[in-house]
Amino acid sequence: MIYTITFNPSIDYIMNLESFSNNSINRASSEYVNCGGKGINVSSVLTNLKLETTALGFISGFTGEYIEKTLFKEGMKTDFIKLKDGISRINVKLKSETETEINGNGPIISQEDINKLIDKIKLLKEDDILVLAGSIPSSLPKNTYETIISTLENKKIKFVVDATGELILNTLKYKPFLIKPNNHELEEIFKTKIISEEQLILNAKKLQLMGAQNVLISLAKDGAILIDQNQNVYKSSAPKGNLVNSVGAGDSMVAGFIYGYLKYKNLEDALKFGISAGTATAFTQYLATKNDIYSMYKKL
Repeated sequence: MIYTITFNPSIDYIMNLESFSNNSINRASSEYVNCGGKGINVSSVLTNLKLETTALGFISGFTGEYIEKTLFKEGMKTDFIKLKDGISRINVKLKSETETEINGNGPIISQEDINKLIDKIKLLKEDDILVLAGSIPSSLPKNTYETIISTLENKKIKFVVDATGELILNTLKYKPFLIKPNNHELEEIFKTKIISEEQLILNAKKLQLMGAQNVLISLAKDGAILIDQNQNVYKSSAPKGNLVNSVGAGDSMVAGFIYGYLKYKNLEDALKFGISAGTATAFTQYLATKNDIYSMYKKL
């Protein structure tokens, strides 16, 4: 089973405008609503690919109920913890000549709530996959990912970590199966400007020395580079097309990688499906479907 954790799920309210002007009334030309959060995005794409997955995390209030009901209608299995106070956040995204985002804070998560989540993940079994993706609310300690992984350290569970800074660095001692930094995140981690592919690979290998097994470097429209646990380097460009929506493309890459790895049992196909899923989402209004992903895969 594949499990994902989303600490701060959201309702994403997206409005397209022909133009946007401050200090005046702006009217949308079109609008739509999605359920967001990096872990949820990963689970959504895996569900589209017909892989069984369970989305874990926290929801609250009427917005939390909407998220849960919507994901159920989409065929996703969830096991959220319902918080007593607050509401799950609403993020507003304005798309015109430029993109503007206004993100809500979300509810407060207590230590008691975290303990409930830990009780759930303690039930994971050998060969399960746990995806930890995205930031955590400011109310939680920065070692939250580390705390979660440490409870499962001896269970032979594959951890996938898609996060930044301390969140990802604190997990490396537990030898995550896969981490997915992009070039900007590598610059942030090592506090250096990266201007070449050789530097990307060198810094990725440094993360392996710190404990990561496989490092997937997202290069957006340029594809991705994978350095596997034997330090073999794989690279693939991405299919060309028109960018429609970059939100969720990185999460789709994680989902596609997991799908390719489980289906074909090798990292080369995992990389191809990761790029295919990320690209397919970037070329659509929401998250990629199975047909979208396979269409991109055939172009690689």
